[in-house]
Amino acid sequence: MVIFMKIAFYGTKPYDKIWFEPMGKEYGFDVHFIEAACSRETIFMAKGHDAICIFVNDYVDEEMINALYEMKVKAILLRSAGFNNVDVKAAEDKIVILRVPSYSPEAVAEFAMALLLTVNRLTHKAYNRTREFNMSLNGLMGTDLYEKTVGVIGTGKIGQAMIRILNGFQAHVLCYDPYPAEGLEAEYVSLEKLFKSADIISLHCPLTSDTRHLINKDTIAIMKKGVYLVNTSRGSLINTEDLIDAMLEGKFGGVGLDVYEEEEGVFYEDRSGDIITDDNLARLMTFPNVLVTSHMGFFTKEAMQAIAKTTLENAYALENGLPLVNQVGTEMVQL
Repeated sequence: MVIFMKIAFYGTKPYDKIWFEPMGKEYGFDVHFIEAACSRETIFMAKGHDAICIFVNDYVDEEMINALYEMKVKAILLRSAGFNNVDVKAAEDKIVILRVPSYSPEAVAEFAMALLLTVNRLTHKAYNRTREFNMSLNGLMGTDLYEKTVGVIGTGKIGQAMIRILNGFQAHVLCYDPYPAEGLEAEYVSLEKLFKSADIISLHCPLTSDTRHLINKDTIAIMKKGVYLVNTSRGSLINTEDLIDAMLEGKFGGVGLDVYEEEEGVFYEDRSGDIITDDNLARLMTFPNVLVTSHMGFFTKEAMQAIAKTTLENAYALENGLPLVNQVGTEMVQL
């Protein structure tokens, strides 16, 4: 078989190979699976490859871009929609960046609802109790979602999927997005009104200079006491220290986090035998009404298959001179 492209696949987990390995062969690509994350220390492993393939907790800065360029690497293939972990400006006119703009919006939205239902109805705590035959209901009281006011920030494909789910609960859905979508069963309002009115807030927006630390001491101050907050988007949408201060003051009824500001090197890894030196993350784990999961909102069979297919389609398009519909350019950078 003729090998059309050699790809250095960083941050490999066993589940990545399920689809990338057979699909890569179908496309005629030689995919070199590397367990190590992409970093300054491991970028040398890309030598001899035509492209590198990275995920959300890998990073490629200007120094690494220059190293890749010298190694004649043509492309950075992102297995994700977000690209804030790559210096896009440094890559201009040197290396093509291709992403997966959409894989399974429903997967993330459904997980956001799962987080909300869990942190609200405390099913994770009930499960642990009943395993020990403790059938007491003390401390497990939740609240109805029926007819609650829910604020959805970001109405792209994932936000829209979340709105459809919330409508099934007959919630009153408020939403905010600088680029409104038509036909949604939700009311667009200002951010201030959303923060003031919502009983529950779910974040589904990208990380930009405008949205970084969108949740901070000032925006938290105008929220209702007892509000629920769910974030399945990007960790840096929330100022973690401000969130912790608000938790200590009893501001939130519950918080569900699938992402975290400083998750690199922790999420996707087994650190159960290590001492965690991140004081903020350790502190978050101590609150009984905070649920932290390891950036797994996307993690369904359907989504993983779609990510593999789109990533390899991107590589195929580049290799064959086809339109690069998923290319990331400097005009998209807002950070």
